[in-house]
Amino acid sequence: MRYFFTSLTRITDLQTGPFDVEPLPRSQWDTGDYVAAEVIGTPSSLYRAELDSGRLVDVVPGDNLIGAFGTRAATLEGVGDWKHIESDLQMEALTAAGLFGKATSTSPLLPRLMSLIYKGHVIRNGQKLCMKNFVGAVKEQNFDTPIVLLVGTSMSAGKTTTGRLIIHELKKAGLSVVGAKLTGAGRYRDILSFADAGADHIFDFVDVGLPSTVCSEEEYRTALLQLLSRIARLNADVMVTECGASPLEPYNGQVAINEIRSNVRCTVLCASDPYAVAGVQVAFAIDPDLVAGPAANTDAAISLVKKLTGVTAMNLMKTDALPGLNTFLKEKLDF
Repeated sequence: MRYFFTSLTRITDLQTGPFDVEPLPRSQWDTGDYVAAEVIGTPSSLYRAELDSGRLVDVVPGDNLIGAFGTRAATLEGVGDWKHIESDLQMEALTAAGLFGKATSTSPLLPRLMSLIYKGHVIRNGQKLCMKNFVGAVKEQNFDTPIVLLVGTSMSAGKTTTGRLIIHELKKAGLSVVGAKLTGAGRYRDILSFADAGADHIFDFVDVGLPSTVCSEEEYRTALLQLLSRIARLNADVMVTECGASPLEPYNGQVAINEIRSNVRCTVLCASDPYAVAGVQVAFAIDPDLVAGPAANTDAAISLVKKLTGVTAMNLMKTDALPGLNTFLKEKLDF
Protein backbone atom coordinates (compact mmCIF):
# COMPACT_ATOMS: atom_id res chain seq x y z
CA MET A 1 0.00 0.00 0.00
CA ARG A 2 1.16 3.52 -0.76
CA TYR A 3 1.59 5.83 2.24
CA PHE A 4 2.29 9.51 2.73
CA PHE A 5 5.01 9.75 5.39
CA THR A 6 4.31 12.85 7.47
CA SER A 7 7.07 14.98 8.92
CA LEU A 8 6.87 13.29 12.33
CA THR A 9 8.48 10.32 10.57
CA ARG A 10 11.54 12.33 9.49
CA ILE A 11 13.68 10.72 12.22
CA THR A 12 12.92 7.20 10.92
CA ASP A 13 13.86 4.83 8.12
CA LEU A 14 10.23 3.97 7.34
CA GLN A 15 10.49 5.30 3.80
CA THR A 16 13.14 2.72 2.96
CA GLY A 17 12.86 0.03 5.65
CA PRO A 18 10.28 -2.78 5.87
CA PHE A 19 7.23 -2.54 8.13
CA ASP A 20 3.73 -3.93 8.48
CA VAL A 21 0.52 -2.32 9.66
CA GLU A 22 -1.54 -4.20 12.23
CA PRO A 23 -4.35 -2.99 14.51
CA LEU A 24 -3.48 -3.29 18.19
CA PRO A 25 -5.75 -3.39 21.24
CA ARG A 26 -6.30 -0.06 22.95
CA SER A 27 -4.30 -1.20 25.98
CA GLN A 28 -1.14 -1.15 23.84
CA TRP A 29 -1.55 2.39 22.49
CA ASP A 30 0.72 5.18 23.71
CA THR A 31 1.96 8.67 22.89
CA GLY A 32 4.52 8.70 20.11
CA ASP A 33 3.34 5.44 18.53
CA TYR A 34 3.61 5.43 14.75
CA VAL A 35 0.24 4.56 13.23
CA ALA A 36 -1.37 4.34 9.82
CA ALA A 37 -4.61 6.18 9.11
CA GLU A 38 -6.91 6.50 6.12
CA VAL A 39 -8.18 9.92 5.08
CA ILE A 40 -11.99 10.16 5.23
CA GLY A 41 -14.66 12.86 5.17
CA THR A 42 -15.25 15.88 2.96
CA PRO A 43 -12.02 17.73 2.19
CA SER A 44 -11.36 21.27 3.45
CA SER A 45 -8.33 23.52 3.03
CA LEU A 46 -6.68 21.56 5.87
CA TYR A 47 -6.62 18.32 3.91
CA ARG A 48 -2.89 18.74 3.43
CA ALA A 49 0.00 16.70 4.79
CA GLU A 50 3.47 17.94 5.62
CA LEU A 51 5.89 15.27 4.40
CA ASP A 52 9.17 14.27 5.99
CA SER A 53 10.87 16.63 3.54
CA GLY A 54 8.76 19.54 4.79
CA ARG A 55 6.81 19.74 1.54
CA LEU A 56 3.02 20.15 1.78
CA VAL A 57 0.86 17.88 -0.37
CA ASP A 58 -2.90 17.78 -0.86
CA VAL A 59 -4.59 14.54 0.19
CA VAL A 60 -8.04 13.15 -0.56
CA PRO A 61 -10.30 10.51 1.00
CA GLY A 62 -8.80 7.08 0.48
CA ASP A 63 -5.20 8.23 0.87
CA ASN A 64 -3.18 6.69 3.69
CA LEU A 65 -0.84 8.51 6.08
CA ILE A 66 1.78 7.45 8.59
CA GLY A 67 1.85 9.73 11.64
CA ALA A 68 2.11 9.52 15.41
CA PHE A 69 -0.27 9.66 18.36
CA GLY A 70 0.06 12.87 20.35
CA THR A 71 -1.60 15.82 22.05
CA ARG A 72 -2.21 19.41 21.00
CA ALA A 73 -3.48 22.31 23.11
CA ALA A 74 -3.44 25.35 20.80
CA THR A 75 -5.19 28.44 22.16
CA LEU A 76 -6.12 29.87 18.74
CA GLU A 77 -6.80 26.74 16.71
CA GLY A 78 -7.51 23.36 18.23
CA VAL A 79 -7.20 20.96 21.14
CA GLY A 80 -7.08 17.18 20.95
CA ASP A 81 -5.54 13.97 22.26
CA TRP A 82 -5.26 10.39 21.02
CA LYS A 83 -6.67 9.23 24.37
CA HIS A 84 -10.09 10.57 23.33
CA ILE A 85 -10.34 8.34 20.26
CA GLU A 86 -13.55 6.33 20.61
CA SER A 87 -14.59 2.86 19.51
CA ASP A 88 -15.34 4.04 15.95
CA LEU A 89 -11.56 4.67 15.64
CA GLN A 90 -12.12 8.07 14.01
CA MET A 91 -9.67 10.86 14.73
CA GLU A 92 -8.18 13.99 13.19
CA ALA A 93 -4.84 15.26 11.98
CA LEU A 94 -4.25 17.77 14.79
CA THR A 95 -1.42 19.24 12.71
CA ALA A 96 -0.35 18.71 9.11
CA ALA A 97 2.84 17.13 10.47
CA GLY A 98 0.97 13.91 11.29
CA LEU A 99 0.05 14.53 14.92
CA PHE A 100 -2.95 12.21 15.26
CA GLY A 101 -5.64 12.38 17.91
CA LYS A 102 -9.30 13.11 18.55
CA ALA A 103 -10.13 16.81 18.39
CA THR A 104 -12.05 17.95 21.46
CA SER A 105 -12.18 21.71 20.88
CA THR A 106 -11.59 23.79 17.74
CA SER A 107 -11.87 27.45 16.85
CA PRO A 108 -14.97 28.36 14.81
CA LEU A 109 -12.60 30.30 12.54
CA LEU A 110 -10.59 27.18 11.71
CA PRO A 111 -11.50 25.11 8.62
CA ARG A 112 -12.57 21.54 9.32
CA LEU A 113 -9.65 19.38 10.42
CA MET A 114 -8.64 16.44 8.27
CA SER A 115 -10.70 13.40 9.34
CA LEU A 116 -8.97 10.05 9.66
CA ILE A 117 -9.70 6.51 10.67
CA TYR A 118 -7.16 4.35 12.48
CA LYS A 119 -5.97 1.39 10.38
CA GLY A 120 -3.25 0.02 12.63
CA HIS A 121 0.15 0.46 14.24
CA VAL A 122 3.42 0.38 12.37
CA ILE A 123 5.01 -2.99 13.19
CA ARG A 124 8.50 -4.34 12.59
CA ASN A 125 9.75 -7.75 13.73
CA GLY A 126 6.54 -8.24 15.68
CA GLN A 127 6.97 -5.03 17.72
CA LYS A 128 5.20 -1.71 17.37
CA LEU A 129 7.40 1.23 16.41
CA CYS A 130 7.32 4.55 18.24
CA MET A 131 9.26 7.75 17.84
CA LYS A 132 11.72 6.98 20.61
CA ASN A 133 12.77 3.75 18.84
CA PHE A 134 14.63 5.96 16.37
CA VAL A 135 16.38 8.21 18.89
CA GLY A 136 19.63 7.07 20.43
CA ALA A 137 20.70 8.49 23.79
CA VAL A 138 23.76 10.75 23.84
CA LYS A 139 26.07 11.52 26.74
CA GLU A 140 24.87 14.62 28.54
CA GLN A 141 27.14 17.60 28.01
CA ASN A 142 27.46 21.00 29.62
CA PHE A 143 25.46 23.47 27.55
CA ASP A 144 27.09 26.90 27.35
CA THR A 145 25.95 28.27 23.98
CA PRO A 146 24.67 31.88 24.17
CA ILE A 147 20.96 32.12 23.39
CA VAL A 148 18.63 34.60 21.75
CA LEU A 149 15.28 33.54 23.23
CA LEU A 150 12.01 34.07 21.36
CA VAL A 151 8.82 33.89 23.41
CA GLY A 152 5.27 34.87 22.53
CA THR A 153 1.98 35.87 24.05
CA SER A 154 0.33 33.07 22.07
CA MET A 155 0.76 31.04 18.93
CA SER A 156 0.91 33.04 15.67
CA ALA A 157 2.51 36.01 17.41
CA GLY A 158 5.41 36.29 14.95
CA LYS A 159 8.11 34.23 16.70
CA THR A 160 9.23 32.25 13.67
CA THR A 161 9.28 35.28 11.38
CA THR A 162 11.30 37.23 13.96
CA GLY A 163 13.66 34.29 14.39
CA ARG A 164 14.34 34.16 10.67
CA LEU A 165 15.27 37.84 10.60
CA ILE A 166 17.55 37.51 13.63
CA ILE A 167 19.31 34.48 12.16
CA HIS A 168 19.82 36.36 8.90
CA GLU A 169 21.52 39.24 10.73
CA LEU A 170 23.69 36.90 12.80
CA LYS A 171 24.86 35.05 9.70
CA LYS A 172 25.72 38.38 8.02
CA ALA A 173 27.98 38.98 11.02
CA GLY A 174 29.79 35.70 10.29
CA LEU A 175 28.57 33.71 13.29
CA SER A 176 27.77 30.00 13.38
CA VAL A 177 24.10 29.70 14.32
CA VAL A 178 21.81 26.95 15.59
CA GLY A 179 18.09 27.45 15.07
CA ALA A 180 15.89 25.53 17.50
CA LYS A 181 12.29 25.17 18.57
CA LEU A 182 12.14 23.76 22.08
CA THR A 183 8.37 23.51 22.63
CA GLY A 184 5.22 23.20 20.55
CA ALA A 185 3.39 20.69 18.37
CA GLY A 186 5.44 19.02 15.67
CA ARG A 187 5.68 21.03 12.45
CA TYR A 188 8.82 20.90 10.35
CA ARG A 189 8.23 24.17 8.49
CA ASP A 190 9.24 26.42 11.41
CA ILE A 191 12.76 25.13 11.83
CA LEU A 192 13.13 24.64 8.07
CA SER A 193 12.53 28.37 7.72
CA PHE A 194 15.40 28.90 10.19
CA ALA A 195 17.60 26.86 7.85
CA ASP A 196 16.39 28.94 4.89
CA ALA A 197 17.49 32.05 6.80
CA GLY A 198 20.99 30.61 7.07
CA ALA A 199 21.11 28.59 10.30
CA ASP A 200 23.96 26.10 10.16
CA HIS A 201 21.99 23.50 12.16
CA ILE A 202 18.32 23.13 13.10
CA PHE A 203 16.69 21.13 15.89
CA ASP A 204 13.38 20.62 17.60
CA PHE A 205 11.79 18.23 20.09
CA VAL A 206 10.97 15.72 17.34
CA ASP A 207 14.71 15.02 17.17
CA VAL A 208 14.48 13.53 20.67
CA GLY A 209 11.30 11.55 20.08
CA LEU A 210 8.44 13.85 21.14
CA PRO A 211 5.44 14.43 18.82
CA SER A 212 4.60 17.54 20.86
CA THR A 213 5.75 18.90 24.20
CA VAL A 214 2.36 18.45 25.87
CA CYS A 215 3.60 15.77 28.25
CA SER A 216 4.72 15.42 31.83
CA GLU A 217 7.37 17.82 33.10
CA GLU A 218 9.67 14.89 33.91
CA GLU A 219 9.42 13.40 30.42
CA TYR A 220 9.94 16.77 28.80
CA ARG A 221 12.95 17.72 30.91
CA THR A 222 14.65 14.39 30.12
CA ALA A 223 14.11 14.97 26.40
CA LEU A 224 15.21 18.61 26.62
CA LEU A 225 18.52 17.70 28.28
CA GLN A 226 19.17 15.23 25.48
CA LEU A 227 18.38 17.89 22.89
CA LEU A 228 20.67 20.47 24.51
CA SER A 229 23.47 17.90 24.74
CA ARG A 230 23.21 17.27 21.00
CA ILE A 231 23.41 21.00 20.34
CA ALA A 232 26.31 21.52 22.76
CA ARG A 233 28.51 19.20 20.71
CA LEU A 234 28.34 21.63 17.78
CA ASN A 235 30.10 24.48 19.60
CA ALA A 236 28.03 27.09 17.77
CA ASP A 237 28.51 30.80 18.43
CA VAL A 238 24.84 31.38 19.22
CA MET A 239 21.47 29.60 19.30
CA VAL A 240 18.26 31.33 18.25
CA THR A 241 15.63 29.49 20.24
CA GLU A 242 11.86 29.62 19.88
CA CYS A 243 9.53 28.41 22.59
CA GLY A 244 6.27 27.65 20.81
CA ALA A 245 2.96 28.98 22.15
CA SER A 246 3.47 30.90 25.41
CA PRO A 247 5.19 29.92 28.68
CA LEU A 248 1.98 29.32 30.66
CA GLU A 249 0.37 27.02 28.10
CA PRO A 250 0.71 23.25 28.66
CA TYR A 251 3.68 22.85 26.31
CA ASN A 252 6.31 23.02 29.08
CA GLY A 253 7.54 26.40 27.90
CA GLN A 254 8.30 27.56 31.42
CA VAL A 255 10.32 24.39 32.05
CA ALA A 256 12.37 25.09 28.91
CA ILE A 257 12.98 28.72 29.87
CA ASN A 258 14.07 27.78 33.38
CA GLU A 259 16.50 25.19 32.02
CA ILE A 260 18.25 27.58 29.60
CA ARG A 261 17.87 30.82 31.55
CA SER A 262 21.57 31.16 32.43
CA ASN A 263 22.48 31.04 28.73
CA VAL A 264 19.97 33.65 27.58
CA ARG A 265 21.69 36.84 26.43
CA CYS A 266 18.53 38.56 25.25
CA THR A 267 14.81 37.87 25.15
CA VAL A 268 12.60 38.97 22.28
CA LEU A 269 8.89 38.96 23.02
CA CYS A 270 6.57 38.56 20.05
CA ALA A 271 3.19 39.91 21.12
CA SER A 272 -0.25 40.15 19.57
CA ASP A 273 -0.86 43.69 20.86
CA PRO A 274 0.72 46.25 23.23
CA TYR A 275 -1.50 45.32 26.17
CA ALA A 276 -0.39 41.70 25.87
CA VAL A 277 3.19 42.87 26.46
CA ALA A 278 2.15 44.31 29.82
CA GLY A 279 0.29 41.10 30.62
CA VAL A 280 3.39 39.01 29.93
CA GLN A 281 5.47 41.04 32.33
CA VAL A 282 3.01 40.22 35.09
CA ALA A 283 1.89 36.68 34.21
CA PHE A 284 5.23 35.26 33.02
CA ALA A 285 7.58 37.38 35.16
CA ILE A 286 9.57 38.05 31.98
CA ASP A 287 11.07 41.43 31.17
CA PRO A 288 11.87 41.30 27.45
CA ASP A 289 14.74 43.21 25.92
CA LEU A 290 12.82 43.82 22.71
CA VAL A 291 9.22 43.53 21.50
CA ALA A 292 8.33 42.45 17.96
CA GLY A 293 5.38 40.93 16.10
CA PRO A 294 1.92 42.52 15.65
CA ALA A 295 2.43 44.63 18.81
CA ALA A 296 4.98 46.62 16.78
CA ASN A 297 3.08 46.85 13.49
CA THR A 298 2.67 50.64 13.59
CA ASP A 299 4.30 53.68 15.15
CA ALA A 300 1.25 54.07 17.39
CA ALA A 301 1.66 50.48 18.65
CA ILE A 302 5.38 50.98 19.25
CA SER A 303 4.69 54.14 21.26
CA LEU A 304 2.01 52.38 23.31
CA VAL A 305 4.36 49.49 24.14
CA LYS A 306 6.92 51.99 25.38
CA LYS A 307 4.30 53.87 27.41
CA LEU A 308 2.83 50.74 29.00
CA THR A 309 6.01 48.77 29.65
CA GLY A 310 9.09 50.89 29.01
CA VAL A 311 10.34 48.29 26.52
CA THR A 312 11.58 49.15 23.02
CA ALA A 313 9.56 47.67 20.16
CA MET A 314 10.63 47.28 16.52
CA ASN A 315 8.65 46.56 13.39
CA LEU A 316 11.12 44.07 11.94
CA MET A 317 9.09 43.71 8.75
CA LYS A 318 10.39 47.14 7.71
CA THR A 319 13.85 46.97 6.16
CA ASP A 320 14.89 50.23 7.78
CA ALA A 321 14.56 48.51 11.18
CA LEU A 322 17.29 45.96 10.42
CA PRO A 323 20.27 48.23 11.23
CA GLY A 324 18.71 48.83 14.65
CA LEU A 325 18.22 45.08 15.11
CA ASN A 326 21.85 44.49 14.17
CA THR A 327 23.04 47.04 16.73
CA PHE A 328 20.80 45.49 19.38
CA LEU A 329 22.22 41.99 18.72
CA LYS A 330 25.80 43.23 18.78
CA GLU A 331 25.27 44.84 22.16
CA LYS A 332 23.54 41.82 23.69
CA LEU A 333 25.82 39.15 22.25
CA ASP A 334 29.04 41.19 22.33
CA PHE A 335 30.24 40.22 18.86
